[in-house]
This record gives sequence, C-alpha cells and structure tokens, in this order.
Amino acid sequence: MKAATIFDLTGTVALVTGASSGLGARFAQVLAANGAKVALVARRKDRLDALCGRIEKAGGTAMAIEADVLDRAAMLRAFDETHQAFGTVSILVNNAGAAQGVRALDMTEEEWRRILSLDLDSVFFWSQEGARRMLAAGVKGSIVNTASVLAFGAAKGVTAYAVAKAGVVQLTKALALELAFKGVRVNAIAPGWFVTDINRAFLEGDKGEEMKRSIPMGRFGAEGDLDGALLLLASKAGAYMTGATIIADGGQVVRIG
Repeated sequence: MKAATIFDLTGTVALVTGASSGLGARFAQVLAANGAKVALVARRKDRLDALCGRIEKAGGTAMAIEADVLDRAAMLRAFDETHQAFGTVSILVNNAGAAQGVRALDMTEEEWRRILSLDLDSVFFWSQEGARRMLAAGVKGSIVNTASVLAFGAAKGVTAYAVAKAGVVQLTKALALELAFKGVRVNAIAPGWFVTDINRAFLEGDKGEEMKRSIPMGRFGAEGDLDGALLLLASKAGAYMTGATIIADGGQVVRIG
C-alpha cells in the first residue's frame, strides 16, 4: 500500500488543544493538510482565527474554539461545537500545557497544582470525554498525547513539569489498556527540545547553546520533525499501535535515560 493512502486522514475529524502556537499549531496544520477537518482549541482566539485562515488558504478545513482546557464546561462546549460543524471527533490531540522553571524548594503549592492540572489533569479529562463520544458514536478513534523527553529523566528546575509528563506516559498506557478492545487507540509523542513561545527566550540564549551540545544530533527540534510521528499515530498507518510513546529528541534520552 502506498504511503499516501495509509497516512490519508480524509473523512476524519480532529480536535487539537493548545493549538494557538508552537507544536499545537503545527499539529493542526499537518492534520488539515492530510485531509482531516480540524477544530483548533486554545484561549487566544485571535491566534486561532489567524491559524484557521492559513489552513483554509492552504486548502484545509478548520474552525476556532476559544476554551480553557481546565474549564469542564468549555471542554463540553468545544466537543459539541466540533460535532455540530464537522461530526464526532475521531482524532484528539492533547497538546495544551505549560512549562515551569522553578527549583523544587522554591515552588509554591499553587504553582505545583497549576502545572499538574494543565499538563496532566487536562489530558485525562479531555481523553475521557473524547473517548466517551467516540464510543457512543461507534467511531474508531485515536488519542495522541504530548509528553516530553523529561518524562524519562530529571533536570533541575522542572520538577512539576517532569512529573506531569511522566504521568502522561503512564496515563497513555492505562487508557490504551482500557480502550483498545473498544476501538480507541491511545498513544503519545515525547518531544525533546523544540523552540516555542514558552521557552524561546531560554533556548535561544547562552544556555541554549550549552544544551545543544548535550543532544547527540547537536540541534534542537525543527519545524516538521514531529510530523511523521503525529501522522503515524493519527492515521491507519498506526492501526496496530496503542499504549506507545514515540520519542523524538535527537537522541537526548540516550544520555538522560
């Protein structure tokens, strides 16, 4: 079978959280470029509208939904609006999250709870709702969670983030186990260092150059480096994959794992 066939997403409906910038925006564009109708979810509506315009100009189909992933009512509304416009979500990409740069002894309870809520709790509740709707509609679907290379090794100043992302990897396995026989696959992508809005100032400074030297490939991830992993997990190409986490980090985990 040709690659163009097994990676084709025509007829699918995708919902991407954290789609206003960074990896989420790229994920949404890649899914749309390969045939999916895509709902873009984030808090910054202006950015979502601009991304919708770019996707539609490229020939894709997308809609913007302003929602905070921690707001359960907004979550239900996002799924409802997507269903009304495109049909049942069959590809859910849980990408929304936040980073932190506070040493463990300086972290407040509020900051700890904020990171765990954004980076782990939201992944569970959106997966739960997405899976419920897929099963109710008799739709075989795919849930793709964004983990991190820091799920597999520790670093200073990112305790809450690393714990949350390790939780995402384990949550991915647990959900996959419960949903596999029902036709819903659950997998994750664990990126290494990619320059995005939330880390640009840090990674593009002197510290960033030092960090590059610790990556076997000698560079940070570039735009497009996760496209293949995303399409594999979202499409028929990954039909026999569930509970897996694909690491895309330039070899970084070989050093820290």
